[in-house]
Formats: sequence, structure tokens, C-alpha cells
Amino acid sequence: MKTFTFLLSLVLYSWTQVAIAQNHYEGNISVGGQAGASFSRVNFSPSVPQSLQSGVVLGGAFRYVEEKHFGLIAELNVEQRGWKEKFDGYDYAYQRRFTYIQLPVLTHVYFGNNKIHGFFNAGPEIGYMITSSQKSNFDYSNVKAIEGFPSSNRNVDQYTLKVKNHLDYGISAGLGLEWFQSLKQSFKLEGRFYYGLGDVFSNHKTDPFSASNSMSVMVTLGYFYRLK
Repeated sequence: MKTFTFLLSLVLYSWTQVAIAQNHYEGNISVGGQAGASFSRVNFSPSVPQSLQSGVVLGGAFRYVEEKHFGLIAELNVEQRGWKEKFDGYDYAYQRRFTYIQLPVLTHVYFGNNKIHGFFNAGPEIGYMITSSQKSNFDYSNVKAIEGFPSSNRNVDQYTLKVKNHLDYGISAGLGLEWFQSLKQSFKLEGRFYYGLGDVFSNHKTDPFSASNSMSVMVTLGYFYRLK
């Protein structure tokens, strides 16, 4: 939570500096969107064997950029997260998928020439879960009745847990390249990492997990159109 508060303070400070810089530099405003893939997992404690769960990312963006290699980005995205379990040596499959509406507010630092920019984005993000779904090839609501199911050496409580916290918050950071087709239009490729600071499930002492925060890597292609 302290990390999230620090990043939020940094973004607010950055907005102030942008407002001050307007007296010296002419900024530009762009709108656009992005689409791509998400690869996620849930950081359980105690741990749950997992591989990355794939999903989609789709959204829009607003960007204000100053001439001195600095700007700010606000996005509104839909992202699929979740986890996919590993059953080494067994023919079982289970995955759980969450769909979030997310709002990142990012500091944007860029460098390069009039044709190509490299950039770094970082800042806080909040999200709200709008759907939750499960898929498996076994009856996850009654695993004790499944003969041969490896429940003795793995956690199984996560199969029947209800989502406790639909609201999520965390930090995002990404690197990418932007190609300017013209003065008005550009295309970008970005890889971004998100680390959630809130837990999906209840984390009281009597609950099976003390932590269940989300982590994801997003790879997106985007387009920006300059308005000003």
C-alpha cells in the first residue's frame, strides 16, 4: 500500500510539473487505443502450482506530452487475468479467469528522434472485476470424491472460494517503441508488467490463503492520433 501511495503521489507531482511546464513548452495531446495479449497468475500463499493464464487486453488512451521527453498517460482498458493450474503427471486441467476494467495513470518518459521513440511508462493502477469464470475437466466442487486426485500434496480450497475483493489496485511499468507514420499518427509496441497489491480472496487468519494478489504481463499494439 505504501508503494501504491508513493507512485500516486509521484503521478500527482508529475501533473503539477506538466502544468508549470506549459508556460515554457508547447505540449501535444493524443488519443488512441491498444489491443493485445495478457499472461497472468495469482500469487498465492501458501503456493499453488501454476502456469500463465492467457487472455486479451483492449482499451483506449489519452496522452499529454511535453517537448522535453516527458508526459502522462491515462488509459481505460478491459483485461482478462487469472491462473491456470499445473498437474504434473496427472491428466487434470483447471483454470479460473477474471475480467477487469482497469484505469492506469502513468508517467511517460520517451527518447529518440522524429520517427522512432523508445519509452518507459510507470505508475499506479486501479481495477474492478466485472466477471469471474471457472473451467476444468473434473468436478472441482467435490475433489475428495475423485479417485486418485492428488489432493494430499496440493491446496484445493481455491476451487470453491468466492471472490472477496472485486476492487484491485497495484503498480504498472512498461517499455516500448513508438513509430511515427506522420506528424499526426503513430503506432506503438509495449510490454508491461502489473503487480497487484490487493488480494482477490479473503486473507483473514482463518482463511486458507494469506495472500492472493494478481500479477500479469501485457503485450500490446497501439495507435495514437495527435489532436494538438
